[in-house]
Amino acid sequence: MTRHSLTERAALADLLLDVGPDAPTLCEGWTARDLAAHLVVRDRQPIASLGSFLPPLRGYGERTRLRTAAMPYPELIALVRKAPWWSPTGNPLTDPGANTGEFFIHHEDVRRGAPGWQPRTLDPELDAKLWANARFFGRLSLRRFPAALTVAAPGHGEFTGGAGGEPVRLIGAPGELVLFIAGRQRATRVQIDGPAALADRLRTAGLKL
Repeated sequence: MTRHSLTERAALADLLLDVGPDAPTLCEGWTARDLAAHLVVRDRQPIASLGSFLPPLRGYGERTRLRTAAMPYPELIALVRKAPWWSPTGNPLTDPGANTGEFFIHHEDVRRGAPGWQPRTLDPELDAKLWANARFFGRLSLRRFPAALTVAAPGHGEFTGGAGGEPVRLIGAPGELVLFIAGRQRATRVQIDGPAALADRLRTAGLKL
């Protein structure tokens, strides 16, 4: 069985080197260097990485990320490429669950940060893992959206979410849905069936995992 967390990590590291430190990404305000620093902090500075979720640690987390981003770029990418064995997110026990979706999303953040991108054809096993991610995080990310949402991935299944109201149907491949649910709506290939106003609102909602 392929550990897609590792293959996505390796592909992202290769791409970060190819595009260079100043390449744009889908993460607003972040270049490739900024995104790489985020991943290194996530692997190696667990307290600082909590700043993404806990306001009291936000300043500390950002200062740590900026210091990390100042490293020579090749050294920074070498750290992205391999997490230490003691990493709370990168060790063999936690890596598949913590990193498959994370590194797929950030790989696409770099791929789709430049014009001319096309969706990849994914391994069916990776598709299945991303669909599991979409089901789990989608219910959280979409729970307050004011509609009766159905999220469907043809060939994989569907789930319901939202706060209730008019029916809206969000349809796409698992990878596209994971990116959509993670707030990358503008750079996804999905179909939204429902009232136009609600569809527009869903495409611009502040979604996040």
